Amino acid sequence: MAKKEDNNQGPNFKIIIFVQLNLQISNNAKLERRLSLGEYNRAVSWSKYLVSSGAAIKGDGEEEWSADMSQLLIGNKFASGRHSRIYRGIYKDRDVAIKLISQPEEDGELAAFLEKQFTSEVAMMFRLSHPNVITFFAACKKAPVFCIITEYLAGGSLRAYLHQQEPYSLPINLVLKFAIDIAKGMQYLHSQGVLHRDLNAKGFTGTYRWMAPEMIKEKAHTKKVDVYSFGIVLWELLTALTPFDNMTPEQAAFAVCQKNARPPLPSTCPVAFCHLINRCWAGNPHKRPDFNKVVTTLESFAKSLEQDPDFFSSYKPRRDQTICRFFPKWTSSVFSAKKDFGSTLSWILSKV
Repeated sequence: MAKKEDNNQGPNFKIIIFVQLNLQISNNAKLERRLSLGEYNRAVSWSKYLVSSGAAIKGDGEEEWSADMSQLLIGNKFASGRHSRIYRGIYKDRDVAIKLISQPEEDGELAAFLEKQFTSEVAMMFRLSHPNVITFFAACKKAPVFCIITEYLAGGSLRAYLHQQEPYSLPINLVLKFAIDIAKGMQYLHSQGVLHRDLNAKGFTGTYRWMAPEMIKEKAHTKKVDVYSFGIVLWELLTALTPFDNMTPEQAAFAVCQKNARPPLPSTCPVAFCHLINRCWAGNPHKRPDFNKVVTTLESFAKSLEQDPDFFSSYKPRRDQTICRFFPKWTSSVFSAKKDFGSTLSWILSKV
């Protein structure tokens, strides 16, 4: 996720939906100015295909998203991966991020895979439009280098923003605002049949710390993997810390899968958020809410906070939720024996 500074109420967060190409952000953007001659030549060799007579590959609907390369200016690189690089640039007088994907000429199978991945990514991004999802502008498909142009979010990643904050210092109204932005973006993606699969505060991929256990185990998974990751992001918003920061990513993956570990909820965490986070990162995907429910819950929190500044300090879970939390097996057997939920709940409460 990344933020866009465009109002006086704090940044708006947008979902970045580049497919997984193992991107790693540069530690210092200024270092990119001091490229070695070899690195410079390789960078030039990538971009030259976009303005030369490279072999154009036509596909369905390409004319609708094809970039006018005469309007593109490529600037400094700020992220890179094995087969891709992302640059800041200008396209038709707008600040943009430019992702270049290089097909390895010596590996035809991998080249075909990267081309297919590029085509799928562009087709997906072209049809998406939402205030909380990064905006796609254009693309260019000239082998052996492909190009995707999106809006550039100058505010940086959510992780970078949180790193600037003191732990546990983010005001609860900002936590809510950011959480709603992210949840609405994910709600839209899911409504369009898009699974993110790598939702995290960094905005880049390869993130075991945010990954649902069923994905780590490479099992069949659903949209609920994104809900799990959102639970971790909520924890980050409340703490401004990195999840499992005392472990390597691999150790975190093992702890999540084998020990059902989760980042510790701080004692200062509002009860309302604790309940939502615990539901989002539940080990059983079926127990996680969908993003429609998440958005509704967060918006109800925001409305209640607006009406009552002490809402979170006075919030108490429903009594039936508390009973089910402490006596899950007992209440489950009772509910299965009774058809009428209302009468069952009344019967339970009469016994407490």
